[in-house]
Order: sequence, then structure tokens, then C-alpha cells
Amino acid sequence: MHARKIRFAILALVALALPLGACGTISRAMLGGNEIVTAPPSPEAEAYGDYLSARAAASAHDLRDAARFYRGALKGAPGDADLLGRAFLYTASAGEMQEAARLARRVVATSPDDRAARLALAVDALSHGDYAGARDQVGKSAGGRFTELTLTLIDAWAAEGEGKTDAALAELKKLPDEGGTQALADFHTALMLDLAGRAAAADAAYRAAIEASGPSPREVEAYGRFLERAGRTAEASLLYTKLAQVGGVAPIVAAGHKRIAAHEAPKRLIGDPQAGAAEALFGIAASLTDVSSADIAVFYLRLALYLEPDFDLARIVLADRFEALEKYADAVEMYDSVTKDSPYKTAAAIQAAVDESRLNETAKALAALKAITAANPTNVSAWTALGDTYRSEEHFAEAADAYDHAVKALGKAEASDWPLFYARAVSYERAKNWPAAERDLQYALQLSPDQAQVLNYLGYSWVDRGENLPAALAMLEKARALSPYDGYIVDSVGWAYYRLGRYKDAAGTLAQAVALVPGDATINDHYGDALWRVGKKLDARFQWNHALAFEPEPVEKAQIEEKLEYGLRNTKSP
Repeated sequence: MHARKIRFAILALVALALPLGACGTISRAMLGGNEIVTAPPSPEAEAYGDYLSARAAASAHDLRDAARFYRGALKGAPGDADLLGRAFLYTASAGEMQEAARLARRVVATSPDDRAARLALAVDALSHGDYAGARDQVGKSAGGRFTELTLTLIDAWAAEGEGKTDAALAELKKLPDEGGTQALADFHTALMLDLAGRAAAADAAYRAAIEASGPSPREVEAYGRFLERAGRTAEASLLYTKLAQVGGVAPIVAAGHKRIAAHEAPKRLIGDPQAGAAEALFGIAASLTDVSSADIAVFYLRLALYLEPDFDLARIVLADRFEALEKYADAVEMYDSVTKDSPYKTAAAIQAAVDESRLNETAKALAALKAITAANPTNVSAWTALGDTYRSEEHFAEAADAYDHAVKALGKAEASDWPLFYARAVSYERAKNWPAAERDLQYALQLSPDQAQVLNYLGYSWVDRGENLPAALAMLEKARALSPYDGYIVDSVGWAYYRLGRYKDAAGTLAQAVALVPGDATINDHYGDALWRVGKKLDARFQWNHALAFEPEPVEKAQIEEKLEYGLRNTKSP
């Protein structure tokens, strides 16, 4: 049933209760005085209230509240299939998997091939070691290209749980034809062969997976552990050293080297079919990186964590998806749940502090980041996060100092490191250290020449200071070509024209900037100046008045008020 139909159905039920008092409140005179007696609201009214609350919570991605309120609404309309489906999905996404399984059984009673419900029931069966039951649930699900990929992996791991390794491997061979990749097929084949004790075949499959699409952190960890357990520690050490610079691999490399030095043999990355199925769900969820897929990713990650509660990387990816939904408190909770001995614990703690800063818990974030940098003085990410937090609070000298530590820990800079030097440049400039800021901006452009924001910052700064105007204009026009719809960059180009005395060009360009960013005091102020210079003085005063309405900084406000009184001829403004 569509949301509109649900609303009218519940409203109809509520209407039946109106003669008893629509607000649930009865007033009556009592001997000895007046008393207001509040009657409990009717079940129908409660259901409608829960439904409205559920819709609001769902829109805000408040998963726990949405699940709770949809279940409440379902009590008032137990036969409503749409409410049931929503209650199930939000309950699962909130991590309440046992209740979600109960609701899923109700879903398939009326929609036997429902994909999400069948997947949840298959995962629930796997969690209880019911491999045949899991395969039965998979077999009853509706098809679909994306669904087939998931179900094939789940079915394969359930078959492995039944001891049918060859049948499971046969299922995995279908993956490339069902929208998966060869690397995914090879990786899960390697994990399954490793679990089944077929070492030689597992070795070949691990190598094939790494070669198919480049090493991922999970592949490196799985193969490294495999080599260590086989006593091939020299090969494992070489693998770790060779891949140490691959994104996300550094914590795994450090943990691997530590085990080798201590002569500790690790466990398999995947120790049972449940963990294998969790890995499959995690891998698919991790590939869903766009915001529009965040809800699906959350659902899959909750299923993965139900099967493998200590799956720290799944926790981290789930926190990342919460960040995409701007649910920073949920992200912090998930980062904090990463186990103490996890190789990802420091990275999780850094990101938790970043999210605390986003929640305006700045003191807490700074304390955490200071503790992390004290314990890990060469951690570039920690120093950078500390600098970012100081900069967000406009503590620019402290921010620059933190970025200094990050640069020192960085060593040789790569092209991808330009944001660090840009951030330090902004901090230096705001701390009134222009020479240092200028050096960092130029170095950031040396690392990555086509960064529009860096080009704009340096070019505008030169223009505002009256320095290198021709070079600044060329730089700003390049920035505009890279980001033609960025109103702030368009404003910078217009202001460069103005400072060069090209007032007609300035007025035309600044008009475009105002259209792109209509509520910015500085841009309206610039436009007013240009209009005055081309003789449109009434229009100029109109723009200056607009600028005042947009709450400029105190110094800028005083300058605008002076221009409104005297115009540009008798003002100190350019």
C-alpha cells in the first residue's frame, strides 16, 4: 500500500474514535472542584502518530527511531504490507537482527519471493548454522542482476558449510556472468579453498585475485595470513613491504610485520562459512560508495555484522556510510566500537574525533587528537585532523603548527598531498604570515597544477594585495575554466578585472558572480564598486545596500557604509 493510502486508511480508523474525543482529553466537573481527566489515545490514533513519526525519522535517517515507530504503526494496521516491509527494513538497518528476522518471516508469508526478506532469513539461518535452511531461503528469492550476485555468494558459503566444497566452488564460477568481477570470484575462491585446506589451489587463487584488479586491503591481509601460517614468513614480509603504500594497507602491513617479528602465527582471515558470507556482504556494501546507495550499504553491513560481530572493517565502512548520511553521532558510536587490538583502531579514533568536531564537540575532539598524536607522532592523518579541527575553530596559529608536524611526518610529498599544503597555507594566511602562505600555495600548485581552489586562493590574494596582477588574472581565469559555476571564483576574476581598471569587464563578470552566489556580502560589494566605476551609481548603491543586508564583517561593513554616504570618490576603498 502506498504512503498516501496508508495515511487515509489510518485517518479513517482515527475518525471512528472522534466521538470519544479527538484529542483524548475529557473535561468534567467533579464534586469539590474541576479536574481534567486525560484518557489514553485510541490505538488507531497512536498508530497514525507512530506512522508520521516514522516518516519523519526515516527522512532524517534516524534508523532506530524509524524502526521503532514503523513497528508501532504496524500494530495499528497489522495487515498493511507496505508498513510491514518498512518496519522490517528499518529494523534490520538499525541492527536489530533477531526482530528483523521475525518481521521477515511475516513479509515472505504474503510476498514469498521478497529479495530483502529472503536474504535476511538466509543470513539468520547461517548465523544458527542452518546451512540447508540458508540455501532454501536463497532458492526462494526473486532474481535480478544485483540480487543474483549476492545470493550466489551466500549460497556458495552455505554449500561450503554443508561440506560441499566442490559445489560451492561451482557456484563461485558463475560470478563473472552474474555481474561480479573475476577478482571477486578469485578472492572468494581463494578464501574457500583456504578454509577447506586446499593450500596449493588457494595460493594460486589468491595470486590471481591480487593480479586481477590490484591488491585490496582484504586480499593483502588474507594472503599475508595464509603465507604466515604456511611458514612462508619471508614471502609474507616481502608482500607486506611491497604493498605498504597501497591505500588502506598500512595498518595490515604493520600488524603483519609485528606478528612475524614475534613469531606469532595468525588465524585465517575467514575461519568459517559465516565469516565468508559476511565478507561477501561487506565486499558488496563497500563497493556502494555513492550517497544514493548508502541505505542499501547500511542494510548489507548490518547483515555482515550479524554474522561476524567482530568484523572491524565492516564497522568502519558502516561508520563511513553514516557520515555520508550526515549521521555523525551514529558514526562516532560505530568507530568507538572498533576493538582495541584492531589494526584499524587508530584510524577509527581519528575519524571519530573528526566527527565529534562536526558535532561541535570540539574540546573532546581536540583532546582525543592530541592524545593520538602524542602516542603516534609520525601519524600524518592524526596531525592533519588536529590541524583541521583547530582551523575550523579559527585557531590558525595552532592549526599551522599541527600541519607543520604533518608535513614533517609526511616525508617526500606526492601529487595527492596538495590538500595538506593548501590547508597549511590558509592557516598561515589567516595567521598573518603571508610569505609562508604564498610558498605553500605555490608548492601545492607545483604538486597538482589544476586545483581550482588553490589557483583561486593564490590569485585572489595577489589581486587583493595589488601584487602580480597580470599573473593573478591568468591564474584566476584558469580556475574559472576548471570550475565555471563556482561563484566565488567568478567573483575573483571580476575583482581582478576591476583592479586592472577593466571596469566594464568587471561589471559583467561580477553580475554573473552575484547570480551564482546571490547572498554573499563581499560579492555584492564588489559588484557595487564595478557599477559605480561604469557610471551606474544608483545601481551601485542598491548593491551596497544588499551587501549590508548580508551581514558583512565589521571592517567591510564600515567600508560599505562609507561608500553609501560618499561614493567611491571620497573613500579609501579601491
